[in-house]
Amino acid sequence: MTPSTLSPKKQAFFFSNFGKKLLLFFSVFGPATITAMADNDASGVATYAVAGAKLGYPILFLLVVVTVLLAVTQEMGIRLTVVTGKGLADLIREKFGVQASMFMFAALMIANMGILIVDATAVKVTAEIFHLPPAPVVILVVAASYLIIVKGNYKLTQSFVLVACLFFLVYIYSAFKATPDWKLALGNLLYPHGVQATPQYIRNYLIIGMGVLGTTITNWGQFFISSFAHDKKIEKGKVGFSQAESYWGAFLTDFFSFFMIVATAATLFVHQIPLVSGEQAALAIRPFAGELAGTLFGIGILNAGFMGLVIVSLSTAYAFAEFFGIPGSLNNTFKESKSFYVLFLLQLVIADGVALFPQVSLFQIIIATQVISAFTLPPIFYYLIRLTNNRALMGEFVNNAFQKYFSIACTVVIGVASLFTLAVTLVKF
Repeated sequence: MTPSTLSPKKQAFFFSNFGKKLLLFFSVFGPATITAMADNDASGVATYAVAGAKLGYPILFLLVVVTVLLAVTQEMGIRLTVVTGKGLADLIREKFGVQASMFMFAALMIANMGILIVDATAVKVTAEIFHLPPAPVVILVVAASYLIIVKGNYKLTQSFVLVACLFFLVYIYSAFKATPDWKLALGNLLYPHGVQATPQYIRNYLIIGMGVLGTTITNWGQFFISSFAHDKKIEKGKVGFSQAESYWGAFLTDFFSFFMIVATAATLFVHQIPLVSGEQAALAIRPFAGELAGTLFGIGILNAGFMGLVIVSLSTAYAFAEFFGIPGSLNNTFKESKSFYVLFLLQLVIADGVALFPQVSLFQIIIATQVISAFTLPPIFYYLIRLTNNRALMGEFVNNAFQKYFSIACTVVIGVASLFTLAVTLVKF
């Protein structure tokens, strides 16, 4: 029975009830979507662009798998926070001790600094592509971040970042202008096909595929979704709506990733043009998709770099506040959460300063970041699963049998993928 077949009175009740649920959904909307979309930072865009350029449409099949894994892990994190009223880092400190907290925070901060330097470098390089002076652009990013985060509040930050998410629409335009084989692209969501599976191709598929997994499911993301939801102060009764948003966020981020891959697969892979970075993609697709499509792709990278700088810096500041039990909220003034805001700004200044220093080896930074991520992501999920399996802590929202065993399987997959990516990276460099 559809709403149109109901009586006018029942139709009014149906739409009234639907409207209430929609309002409740939007009252919790933000943390999961922003966390998932921030996974598509500059390094993420580069990974997807390289994946499409080197592997073509078949890598889209893995994107479906990654979306499921992202949805499962994000749902656990946001459910834990909404039910307990505490962030993941706070709970790790309470349940597993100070030593665990110090180790996790140190690893998180070092890994995040590597990500921030890569994002800052993307901002610098993209500015150069558009013939803009890199140093002023990078400084402008720091100043804008300061005004939004330190001078604003939670609501302003969430609104600004959600608006920034709209810039990912440019990848849809770039993909359509590339005139891809849509039948082949959509078919590869079901199973990988359409290319010659040579030993070299299979090797590249495994290596780059692990990179796609690693750039989407991150250690900082697990802490940020928890802390940002905690800062939003979502009520326990709305946990179902937060779970729904976590699934929506996972779908949305890889929805845009799909078009990033399609844009480069339809142009660079088809014409066998080598690619090593996302910024390169903005220039390389222009002869095939048009000047505007290439320019918009570059704007998307610039926006992704900016989002990554803000969100990843915030994730470290949030984790610091929770791990060490000090005030840390976007609704607090600078004086009330001085350490929180100082750490946020300090990361940006260091990352932008390093990015502007020409002698820095990004390869070494990427290797160090991947090493730390490979060893810290499995423990994070270990703590997350232990906490969400704790009935005394979670009550009726404890993991059910499916969630428990599926999350364990996901953790094993993510752990193996992280170690595999690490081994390949060390061999390659």
